[in-house]
Amino acid sequence: MAFWWPMLVLAFAYGICRFLLMLIPPKVPSIDVDASDVLDDGNQTQENSFIYVPPRGAAQQSSKKVQCYEPATMKYLGYVPALTPDEVKDHVAQARKAQKMWAKTCFKQRRQFLRILLKYIIKHQALICEISSRDTGKTMVDASLGEIMTTCEKITWLLSEGEQSLKPEYRSSGRSMLHKRARVEFHPLGVIGAIVSWNYPFHNIFNPMLAAVFSGNGIVIKISEHASWSGCFYCRIIQSALAAIGAPENLVEVITGFAETGEALVSSVDKMIFVGSPGVGKMIMRNAAETLIPVTLELGGKDAFIVCDDVDVEHVAQVAVRAVLQSSGQNCAGAERFYVHRDIYSSFVSQVTKIVKSVKAGPPHSGKYDVGALCMHEHSEKLEGLVNDALDKGAEIVARGKFGHIGEDAVDQFFPPTVIVNVNHTMKLMQEEAFGPIMPIMKFSTDEEAIKLANDSKYGLGCAVFSGSQSRAREIASQIHCGVAAVNDFAATYMCQSLPFGGVKHSGFGRFGGVEGLRACCLVKSVVEDRRWPFVKIKIPKPIQYPVAANGFEFQESLVEALYGLTIWDRLRALVDVLKFLTEQNSTGSAKKRNS
Repeated sequence: MAFWWPMLVLAFAYGICRFLLMLIPPKVPSIDVDASDVLDDGNQTQENSFIYVPPRGAAQQSSKKVQCYEPATMKYLGYVPALTPDEVKDHVAQARKAQKMWAKTCFKQRRQFLRILLKYIIKHQALICEISSRDTGKTMVDASLGEIMTTCEKITWLLSEGEQSLKPEYRSSGRSMLHKRARVEFHPLGVIGAIVSWNYPFHNIFNPMLAAVFSGNGIVIKISEHASWSGCFYCRIIQSALAAIGAPENLVEVITGFAETGEALVSSVDKMIFVGSPGVGKMIMRNAAETLIPVTLELGGKDAFIVCDDVDVEHVAQVAVRAVLQSSGQNCAGAERFYVHRDIYSSFVSQVTKIVKSVKAGPPHSGKYDVGALCMHEHSEKLEGLVNDALDKGAEIVARGKFGHIGEDAVDQFFPPTVIVNVNHTMKLMQEEAFGPIMPIMKFSTDEEAIKLANDSKYGLGCAVFSGSQSRAREIASQIHCGVAAVNDFAATYMCQSLPFGGVKHSGFGRFGGVEGLRACCLVKSVVEDRRWPFVKIKIPKPIQYPVAANGFEFQESLVEALYGLTIWDRLRALVDVLKFLTEQNSTGSAKKRNS
């Protein structure tokens, strides 16, 4: 007791000191990012105050400029350059030069970079959300949920667990290599390339950037031509944070342009990350095959939302409406197929109809609307085509939301929140990705039928299953072929940044988030070295040294059985044979030496 008492006191004192140190905030410098050109203060010049009408088809693709406008009001925002392949390669070369210096930095410096970003994001939430809202048409609330919270969560996870995830990981050396130490090391790949979609202009830049930079890489991000205005400002935030810690600003480059810009990026980097459609994802893979670089694809989704007969219908209806409207309000894949048990089908439809009829679509940054504009021009025509196809095949619209005041001069890029019943899998609406505020609801009778319906899709990103019995919901979710699953919730998996995120089938492969996503930015290297055993020197056994002895194979047979025999007696018997072969070989070798 006399020995343990001082140890307990020291341990308690150590714990108190650690706790007190946690109360001392780290010194994190503030950064000042010029936002004068992106603030809507009513003082824009006449040049940037007119209504913009985007050209139809591929006309814009031939331009050397990417034209930017607000999808909710069609107000012109200006333009950014469409970079040529040579300009792209120059940006990659600059990032590669910066990365060689950055790879030598310590995790303490990398964490400081993250803290500076986190401090700025928290302080400027309204600014970031407003810019995202103006560039994509999503509401401020949707921007906060999808842009701010997810990014802050990723930064926080990297701060607490990122370094540990990238430290060398020791593994068992096995029986035959017992005299060795085995480990896995994680080294930066070099320069990561990312082509990201328009739906989360802030988070889609920060998500790959944070993982790439924290793991010691540089990154060049080609942002969507549909959200380039905001992306260029978000890049300033990153480069200001890099400058604050003395890191080269070229470590992170944001580039703008069309297809040829993206193609040049794929051919120049050491790994590609792509967020977008399956069609373009296949093109990325074909181009990446030329240089044999790894690819991570996060493609479309057609998530199933399954509602069993033992749920709180009012609560689940509210979640369901948010799942489809929040996702479509952010122009992203979300819950697009709703399967409801026939016993509660009528009450569920009644509840969601009541909610949707109270929803308004309109200019998002006014703060009065639940759903904003569609980011991509002509997309409302695609949605109307999906709805009309369903109606022609027997579906029925039971509820539609309302339009708010759009403006006399605005081009219509809104689509009313819509609830459709009597749907089936012959309809395009249940098979093709919609990217819109449409809620098709279908009945099922048994859990087995719900699973079959959910798996009847070329997509496999995520699912959500609701039941009063958590074990029942878990059992259903476990049988759905997808990358992420939420039990009695929707999209909760993405807010857990310790988890990998990604899909299967036409939803892509590879993972973001968690240890898997962080290590995906690394060269994973296996290393084996001798253990430092005193007075022990490991040599190749005599029977298999060159020239191989006559009994070399018999020795090898006995060695294999000694190491891997199924019973202890087999291994012991074989071990005796191994020692006998070694003794005989050593005796023969000694005799030869005496004779010589």
